[in-house]
Amino acid sequence: MPDGDIKHPECALPLPWRSENGWAAPRRFQQADDTMSADVAYRLASEGVGLLWTGDFQNARQLLQALGRRTARRPVKYSDLPYPERFHKIRLARSQRARTMGMLLLAVDSGHQLKHRRAPDIRLACEAAYGEDTHGYVVPLTELLGVISAYEWRKKGVDVPALGAAIHPHYGVFAPTRSEYLDLVVRTPLPGIEMAFDIGTGTGVLAALLVKKGMKKVIATDINPSAIACAAENIARLGMHKQVQVKEMDLFPFGQADLVICNPPWLPGRPSSTLEQAIYDPDQAMLNHFLSGAAAHLKPGGQAWLIMSDLAEHLGLRSRAYLLEKIEHAGLEVLERIDTRPVHPKSLDPEDPLADARRLEITSLWRLGRSPK
Repeated sequence: MPDGDIKHPECALPLPWRSENGWAAPRRFQQADDTMSADVAYRLASEGVGLLWTGDFQNARQLLQALGRRTARRPVKYSDLPYPERFHKIRLARSQRARTMGMLLLAVDSGHQLKHRRAPDIRLACEAAYGEDTHGYVVPLTELLGVISAYEWRKKGVDVPALGAAIHPHYGVFAPTRSEYLDLVVRTPLPGIEMAFDIGTGTGVLAALLVKKGMKKVIATDINPSAIACAAENIARLGMHKQVQVKEMDLFPFGQADLVICNPPWLPGRPSSTLEQAIYDPDQAMLNHFLSGAAAHLKPGGQAWLIMSDLAEHLGLRSRAYLLEKIEHAGLEVLERIDTRPVHPKSLDPEDPLADARRLEITSLWRLGRSPK
């Protein structure tokens, strides 16, 4: 047996498997504790062996960092690759890295309790993310740390200057950490103030902004139950529950509105986690369905606002011609496009292999109306 296998024997999965990323449980498991070296752990994790940690919790975090360093030992030069090949290879490499690091596992007892030495109290964070638990489960440490971090974000909130208040994101719901698209909404005059539909509301931040701008009634929809709970909580906290109705449904509610607004996922692709559903749009389905259905839900003189980054165009994932063709085929016309250039750390990071594309990125609010044709 290779070094480390005798001291850390193979074992069975002691509790049900949990992975919000949709990862299948590893086929093999091996006990791991403070005596396992990082090199042995990395070799086993790279082979797809789940490492069921029984040692000190803080040492598990240190081992996870060591695994991360080892996955980055062989940097690949992506700058010579054209788009979209570069993007796909980078995403694949990041996925493989995440899967390797996700092989470090913890058993969580019923009631979301950890029995590992120096383990934090995770009960409130896990209950907020997963709901009540009576059976226990095995979960990747990377996911558990994400749950803990998300709970801190939820308690603290994300300050939204355009709103003059904080938005509190739930686990698995994309946080409004970039402000430039919100500023576009603030700058753009409303076509009417009686009714708006916010499609794919997420945290509810756009619905809240519309009310702040003077919209009398907003129906906010989403198909993600976590987003519905999150939006409803934020709307209630802001005292806007009389103006905003949050509904769990796909895309459009019944009827017509002065304004139909949507900020769909900006990149075509298949999400690899719940959180990535706000970033990647499989087959561009949400974009296409929003455009194809918007005209039928507009009052006379109403507008559809599409908020999109053009990053996908710079990555070679979608062309501008494709977007314009979809708008035309949907019976819509472009009334105006309001642009802003986002400023975020990744665009200035020389180590980011996508930095050249990010520096070209423009975020736009497309004001669309019914085509007179």
